[in-house]
Amino acid sequence: MAQTVSKDMLIGEIIALDPGNAAILMASGMHCVGCPASQGESLEEAAQVHGMDCDQLIKDMNEYLAGKEA
Repeated sequence: MAQTVSKDMLIGEIIALDPGNAAILMASGMHCVGCPASQGESLEEAAQVHGMDCDQLIKDMNEYLAGKEA
């Protein structure tokens, strides 16, 4: 069963799940994904700090992950 991204996952966990998620985050405007501090921040916290829609990020990354399964 494929793993999915959730708002309580740490940025580091999301990138470890699939490095392609970093590209999605960066394309959305979250350019600090390589920063050591961001690795311990939850997706929800990072989205809030950057004024981003956490639900949209989750949707985009989970669609990307689901597409890799197909």
